[in-house]
Amino acid sequence: MWGEYQWRLSFSRAEIVLINSWMPLQQIIFHLLRVFLKTAGLTESADNSGSGTLSNYHIKTLMLWACELKPISWWTDNFSFTAICADLLHILSQWLYQGYCPHYFMPCCNLFDHGDRANQILAAEQLSNIYQGQLIKWFLGSYLQKCCQQCPPTVLRLFDDISTSEKLSTATSAVVQWRLANVPLDSWIHFQSAQFTVLSAISTSSVTVRSYFLWMKELSMLDSRLRDYFISFVCLHVARKISIEGSSKWMKFIAVLCADLGCNIRLLETKETSELVDFLQKSAVEHLTTVRQIEARDFGSVATIVTTDFEAMYAFKLGDYQHCLQLSAQNVRTLLYAHEIPDVPILPEFLQLLDDDIVSLTALTLIANPEWRDDRHNYCITQLTLSLYLMTRCQLKLRHSVTSLDQTLNYIVVAQGRHPLDWTLNQLTLKLAQRKIHMHFCI
Repeated sequence: MWGEYQWRLSFSRAEIVLINSWMPLQQIIFHLLRVFLKTAGLTESADNSGSGTLSNYHIKTLMLWACELKPISWWTDNFSFTAICADLLHILSQWLYQGYCPHYFMPCCNLFDHGDRANQILAAEQLSNIYQGQLIKWFLGSYLQKCCQQCPPTVLRLFDDISTSEKLSTATSAVVQWRLANVPLDSWIHFQSAQFTVLSAISTSSVTVRSYFLWMKELSMLDSRLRDYFISFVCLHVARKISIEGSSKWMKFIAVLCADLGCNIRLLETKETSELVDFLQKSAVEHLTTVRQIEARDFGSVATIVTTDFEAMYAFKLGDYQHCLQLSAQNVRTLLYAHEIPDVPILPEFLQLLDDDIVSLTALTLIANPEWRDDRHNYCITQLTLSLYLMTRCQLKLRHSVTSLDQTLNYIVVAQGRHPLDWTLNQLTLKLAQRKIHMHFCI
């Protein structure tokens, strides 16, 4: 009799290691098999939920066995990926006829459902009749056409006539060239998305010593830049926590952080809570600035990335308004007419480096519409918006001239036009800066 809980062994990490070791051709084959079987209605999808005989895990298992049992020459000497796909689908057909799909790590375990024999036989017959020509027709007529929908019209029109191999080669080469040209921008967009995924998870669920090590291990395998960004954000997260809860319950965690920051925990054990907060904030900003420098190096060809935004925030926090103004003014001049600009998250961890007005503005926007939490443009501002706000605040603190403030107003008007109207927090932050200047003029 089954108990209340059931357990299943997971080999997901081992599978990731193996898949990452595959040749590019093998990864392409894996992708094409998944798309083809989904199109054929043999795997579960949004269109046929629950009706698929096969799952993506069956396809992954097929590829794991093929990569182990087939010699390298089987992959490299066959110049047709459709022929390889056809052979693998026939192997899958044999498994379905036999009603046995051997688990890669535990071959004695059958991944097929014994109660689904009728559907398995039907799927086996369907796969056994697939030949290379059919896959080529599907690839050209369905897969390739859908992949090209995002291409510019000049590329898309090339597929209106692919009646000869020369015309097909020209069309596909145009897609490849267009895709290669967009890879850096796509990579940067995905990198930003990954950053915000990490930040949201930690800000929402907090962090423990155990979860910290798990995050570090996973991010180290994915991207060292994300690992460094994670450490920086955790510093801000812990600084915020100990400023509220006190430092005693966080000393063990700070000891772990010190190991990754390269500092001696004994030097911190005697410090007051406020001193620990200052240390963590400073460490976070130093590492965030380094990450920005790496980001500018890696993605500077597709985006305008200033590297001193966090440094300016920290200078404002310390009351060093002259230094903050110097950095922010330079950033505004760099970013004002830039096409692609990074975002700065306005999460509680970052709000500790800003003033109460931004804290209140952010809270009010989320209270007014809690659904905005799901759209990062409503809890982030661009580097340009941040720089203009800090520039305004510092000019007012330093009692700059009307002429200087009037120039900042012009910058704000330009920035308002360059940010979409539905980027609510950006627009409201710019409006707040504008209002502060207008109020100063009225005094």
